[in-house]
Amino acid sequence: MIYIHFIINPISGSGKHNLSASYILSQFPKDQYKIEVDYTNQKKHAIELTKAAIAQNPDYIIACGGDGTINEVASSLIGTSVKLGIIPVGSGNGLASNLNIPRDFDKAIAIIKKGHATAMDVGQVNDKYFFSNMGIGIDALIIKKYERAGKRTLPAYIKAAMSSSLEFKTQKTIVHFDNQTLEINPLMLFISNSNEMGYNMSLTPKASLQDGLLDMIVIPKLSFLEKIMLGFNVLRNSIEKFKKAQHFLVKEIQIEMPSKIFIDSQIDGEQHNLKTNKLNIKILPGALNVLVDL
Repeated sequence: MIYIHFIINPISGSGKHNLSASYILSQFPKDQYKIEVDYTNQKKHAIELTKAAIAQNPDYIIACGGDGTINEVASSLIGTSVKLGIIPVGSGNGLASNLNIPRDFDKAIAIIKKGHATAMDVGQVNDKYFFSNMGIGIDALIIKKYERAGKRTLPAYIKAAMSSSLEFKTQKTIVHFDNQTLEINPLMLFISNSNEMGYNMSLTPKASLQDGLLDMIVIPKLSFLEKIMLGFNVLRNSIEKFKKAQHFLVKEIQIEMPSKIFIDSQIDGEQHNLKTNKLNIKILPGALNVLVDL
């Protein structure tokens, strides 16, 4: 008998997804599956629920939410034999899109039933993990404003981006990687494991979850017109046409912001205030087993 534990964030995607325990139970024959379903009720609750579920030795734990919920569940699975499954019900759903996991509940559950897993890379920043991307530039401010807006929609994201472009101030940043040192004042310092940020937008369209590398995008301070062009290229997934965007493939990066005490960041689309001004970022090849449609 296969034991599958579901963790549902009921407010993902503005809380309109209607994914319920009764629906899930109806999809799995009782003579073949043991099914448990938990609901989160606050930020970081999925971490507690996942750790409690791991103690019961499930075969799979299924994160039902957006990239933030997936991060909380998946972070707790690093170093275990439990496979991650995903039912994407968030707003952006960047990682699920990269993994070709559909938003249709029946199709996502069909993938879970097949039980095919693949090993994917995981990013680590200090003591935290990321599965899609992280950043310490303007995207961190965008996410902060986006969360405060209370609406997880593309128009709310665009509004947050426009507001942030007027407000964001660059800071001196020292970046070490591959025997190189950059001293920069970046508008954006974006580090990605996946090929999509969410909402079908990407800064790293050629990134792979299985190449053992992180894609780093560095964009310097820009004029107002250049910011508009950057936004246009992001929306069109044509960042390679934006000449001021530098792209590096890296395995490990050290970042220091000497004028800061704490660093504001976004990690998998969630705002974090990291209590340090130094970051060590690296790739953990094949560190997570995730259910996919092979």
